[in-house]
This record gives sequence, structure tokens and C-alpha cells, in this order.
Amino acid sequence: MSIFKTMEKYGVVPVAVIEDLKNATNLSKTLLDAGLPILEITFRTRAAEKSIRLISEKFPEILLGAGTVLKIEQVSDAIKSGAQFIVTPGFNPKIVDYCLSKEIMIIPGLNSPTFVEWALERGLKVVKFFPAEVSGGISMLKALSGPYPDMSFIPTGGINENNLVSYLKLKNVIACGGSWLVKKDLISSGNFTEIRNRVEHALELVANAKV
Repeated sequence: MSIFKTMEKYGVVPVAVIEDLKNATNLSKTLLDAGLPILEITFRTRAAEKSIRLISEKFPEILLGAGTVLKIEQVSDAIKSGAQFIVTPGFNPKIVDYCLSKEIMIIPGLNSPTFVEWALERGLKVVKFFPAEVSGGISMLKALSGPYPDMSFIPTGGINENNLVSYLKLKNVIACGGSWLVKKDLISSGNFTEIRNRVEHALELVANAKV
């Protein structure tokens, strides 16, 4: 199954900040136990690269990505560590073009028609809509679906259990990304029971959205 088909199947992509490597294993087990084999680890901490390597080796069944990638060097480090896709907060042409030249799956962030056209020009079919809520949210995505019917989005930023279903019901949304499932304080405090509850609830919402 392709990366995007997998994301579409599960509907949500948890975006995690891991500050301590010891939490990577427990987080991975929790996601798998809850039935969600997808994880995006942000490159915001020193533990990010090692966490990606550990998870890719111990839990190969998890679709694993690196997020908040801001430099080409980070792309190389993430891929070498086992990341299967790269996510950027904005549309950096240098990073996007580098990934495409290396046949690396890239999901750049954008929030305007101009950047959608930059993505289409490069043959991209799926992009991250970020920051979703403050960039017009559902109304903006509906507006973009008119002139750009072939572009699909993964809205991220301000997504939570209250608006998840509304986003997923849009025809140009394949999945939603979010940190509410795996909040940094829940990970750092070891509250994996709460994380599992949130993930299981989110998957129930995804199922309802597809009905």
C-alpha cells in the first residue's frame, strides 16, 4: 500500500515531539496497540533523529515520517535514519526540489493558491495545508477545491477531536495531521494510556466520517 493510501485508510497522522529517546518505544507500542501504524516525528529536538532510527528498526510496520524539516541536511539525516517521508511546514523550493530529485516522498506545507500552483508545477498531488485553522480552515479548503480539483490536502494545525470529522468529509482531504493525539506533555510524562484513548477515539471519528 502506498504512503498516501495508508494515510487515507487511517485518516489521521499523529505529529509527535519526542524529547527523550526512551519514550520512542512506548509511543510506538501505544500507537500499534491502538491500531494506528503511522507517526510523524518533528525535527525539533536532539532526540528526533535517534528516535526515527530506533522506531524504524524496532517497529518496521509503522509508516514513519520526519516533520518540521527546514534544511536539506535534515532530509538526508532523516532518510538515513529510516524516515519514509518528509514533511515541511512551508514550501521551500530547495528542499522540495532536492527531495524530488532523490525520489524522496515530500509533503510540503502551504496555505495559498500560489503555493498550490508551485506544487502542481512539480507534479505533487498531495500537500500539507498548514496552519489549517488560522489559514481559513474548511472554508479555504472548499475554495481551493474549485480551481485545483486534482490537489489533495493533509490539513494540520488546530485540528482536534471537535473538527476532525468536518475536515475529513471534504473531498480534497485524505487525512488530518495533529499533535493533539500525542501531545508533548503526555509523552514526556509517560501518560501513554491517555494517548491510546485519544488515538482510539480519533479512529472511531474517522470511521464515522467515512459513513
